Parts: sequence; structure tokens; C-alpha cells
Amino acid sequence: MDYLTVSETAKASFIEKRSEFIGHIAPVRNNDEAVEFVNSIKAQHRKARHNVYAYIVREDNISRYSDDGEPQGTGGVPVLDVLKKRGLTDVCIVVTRYFGGILLGGGGLVRAYSHAASIACDAAHIMDMRLCHRLKITTDYNMYGKISYILPEFEAVTTDSDFGADVVLEVAVKSGDVSAFTDKLTETTNGSARVEDCGELYYDFSKR
Repeated sequence: MDYLTVSETAKASFIEKRSEFIGHIAPVRNNDEAVEFVNSIKAQHRKARHNVYAYIVREDNISRYSDDGEPQGTGGVPVLDVLKKRGLTDVCIVVTRYFGGILLGGGGLVRAYSHAASIACDAAHIMDMRLCHRLKITTDYNMYGKISYILPEFEAVTTDSDFGADVVLEVAVKSGDVSAFTDKLTETTNGSARVEDCGELYYDFSKR
């Protein structure tokens, strides 16, 4: 259920034998958003010779690509391979090529499109999305230090806190660790901490 994606659009470019390759990357949640992004890049680069693309989305388990006029298998497939090797999903990459007049050959095209996709990925912020439970913990100030001490043990992340009459913490705990975490919390606080499970969410662990 965990996955890697990107937080926002990014791009990077390079020149190969006078052809400019521009890699564009964007987060997309479904097929429609992917198509919309592809069309937006095509609209921006109408004078480009090719706008090769590939995308993978979790919704309906879709992965698609297009060589957009390049020889079969030299454009879209290498871009899709980069997404797969990076383990990225809910992501679309479009590689724009402004032809410089020199043919690159099949192998040269594969390398160029792979490189453009790779540097686009490098330019983006990669999000490490983990399925978590959002737990609301209410405790007294005497136990706050003990609770803070056990959070790193479970890679639990404090997403909100309120220091009023009691300490109220909202923490994201990976779904597979919830049972062990709550047991440890009960043991550490002698059952004095109150825990409310507020449901599941995906949290970006790259921010830790």
C-alpha cells in the first residue's frame, strides 16, 4: 500500500547533438489528470518535433506511454522504464524534443529519453507515502517526556500538538505498527494516556 510519488511539477533539460530534450514531471491522481498534463505540455511546445510521454497511476492500475512519432520503443518505453525503476506512481513524465537536425539512432534515442526522464525525477521532490493511522493521544505533562521518547522507536511522526490543561498529540503511526505502538504507550504510561484512532491517512515520510 505504500508508494513513492512527486509533490509538484518540475523539469530539467539537456542538449544531445543539437537536439534539446526537456523532461517534465507532475503528480497525477488518475488517467484524466495524466492526459490533461500531457496535453498542457504539448500546447506549450507546439513547435517541438516530439512530446513523448509515460505515466503510471494507482487508480485502475493504469500505465501508458507514447513514442509520439519516434521509432517504436525508443521514446515512451524508456520513460516508462525510468518510472518503474524509480518505483514512482501517480506520476506522469513528458519529454519534449526539439530536433537539432542530427539523427541519434535507436540506441541514442533510448539513452536520451531515459536521461531526460531521470533528470526530471531528480529535479522533483520525491514523496515517500506510507499508509498510517492518525492517533490522538491525550496525556498529562508528567507523561509527555516518556511518550516523546518512544515515538522515534516506531518512526511515529507528530503532526499536531496542543499544550493546554493536558497535552494532546496527533501522531501518524505506520499501520503495521499501530498495535505494538499502542501496547508500548499503555505500558509506558501505565494506562493513563488516552488514545483515539482517527482513521487512516497517507503521510509523506520523506519530510521526517
